[in-house]
Amino acid sequence: MNHLDYKLLQALDVVLREQSFERAAQQLHLTQSAVSQRIKQLELLVAQPVLIRSQPLQPTATGQLLLTHYQQVQQLERELLPHLSPTTPGKPLPVTIATNADSLATWLIPALASLLQPGLIELNLLIEDENRTIDRLRRGEAFGAISTQQEPLPGCQSELLGYMDYVLTASPAFIRRYFPDGLTEQALRKAPGVAFDQRDDMHVRFVEKHFGLPPGSYPCHTVRSSEAFVALAKAGAAYCLIPKLQITVELHTGELQDLMPETPLLQRGLYWQRWALERGIYRQISQLLLSHCRQILPQQSICR
Repeated sequence: MNHLDYKLLQALDVVLREQSFERAAQQLHLTQSAVSQRIKQLELLVAQPVLIRSQPLQPTATGQLLLTHYQQVQQLERELLPHLSPTTPGKPLPVTIATNADSLATWLIPALASLLQPGLIELNLLIEDENRTIDRLRRGEAFGAISTQQEPLPGCQSELLGYMDYVLTASPAFIRRYFPDGLTEQALRKAPGVAFDQRDDMHVRFVEKHFGLPPGSYPCHTVRSSEAFVALAKAGAAYCLIPKLQITVELHTGELQDLMPETPLLQRGLYWQRWALERGIYRQISQLLLSHCRQILPQQSICR
């Protein structure tokens, strides 16, 4: 093999993104048979499978390497083309970032404001739990991910953004109703908490660590929104772990109260994982995220 055929890589990329050969064919303006043929040609070219024909469709390890390479080439092309057509008004550069909901609700948009305001980028945010954003980067769906994983993926670089502090909080009314005698095991078995989704283990691990209650032994809402966590707490409908950065005002006014002020803060280290090959606006994005976070997030863990 002397070179890669990028039409074949494009077919693999679209099939996996659409999760359908039929929809991929529509996107590429080809027949379904032609798309299947391109995948087969790619597999012949690299002498091994690139696609696991399961539900959902998944790339093989080799397929993932090819996808990551293709996405990086696409990134470079999007940056290069405006410079080759100086008479054509530049279009916003599509940028896909995988982020956790808490970062999106607190610091991410302000960090990128200087690029968003003049319309320099067209932002596509993929929202996942911070333990799983890395999967989006691994699959080539995003050029960068805000992740709890420190070790960089192959072909990527990783830098510390900072530590997100979490507070176990509830409204005064909720505390009077459920915790009149404090956070007892009996009270926690009846008090509703909140988790981001069924795979979010932060609330579960916190309650099990501090109170010995296993998952399923207490009520727990499932809500995929950081803003909804705050709304539920303020409405007196639940107690939950919320980033301290998100409820500074509410804690100051007493609208929400720290349920465990004498207990070590729960912290999660956040890392900016992105492709090692970054230029132009992509590099600017990295610089903006790192600079902003170094101003507002602790750079050292202070868990006691």
